Amino acid sequence: MTGSSALTGPIVVGVVPGQLPVVVEQAAHVALSVGLSLVCAYVDVTVYPVDGTSGGLSAPIDPDGVDEDDQDIPESLRESIRKQLAGLGVDWSVVTLVGEPAHALAREADVIGASMIVVGSRKNRLGSTMKELMGGSIARQLCHRQDRPVLVIPVDPRIPDDDDD
Repeated sequence: MTGSSALTGPIVVGVVPGQLPVVVEQAAHVALSVGLSLVCAYVDVTVYPVDGTSGGLSAPIDPDGVDEDDQDIPESLRESIRKQLAGLGVDWSVVTLVGEPAHALAREADVIGASMIVVGSRKNRLGSTMKELMGGSIARQLCHRQDRPVLVIPVDPRIPDDDDD
């Protein structure tokens, strides 16, 4: 996308089991508003890319814990996406990626020439805060490591009662 401001490639949205519907729904609305398709990308963090690509050879991090049925997007997630997008009229697909989520999403966006990456923010929990301190959020990593726009959808906004802004 370097050197071009036109949105011509699909919108990539990161999806995970249990994710609030607002992330996929907002990504779909963005895709519809600019006439682009939506690619729902699930990153399997239990597998790593052997050759450094998201679509190439991969291997499980724990070979003893491998279940061949787990090598694709969970059916419950696929069904949830199907329900969320039913009737919206957006052209969509699902892809399974492997590895560290920010890197996998950025690689896929490069491969397909995506116009934008959409991710949800973290829920406000102590564990999320600790993970952020240790490795940073996926959104933050994406913003600093590639050149396409990143849209972060707030999934658990906390606005203080005394916030007058």
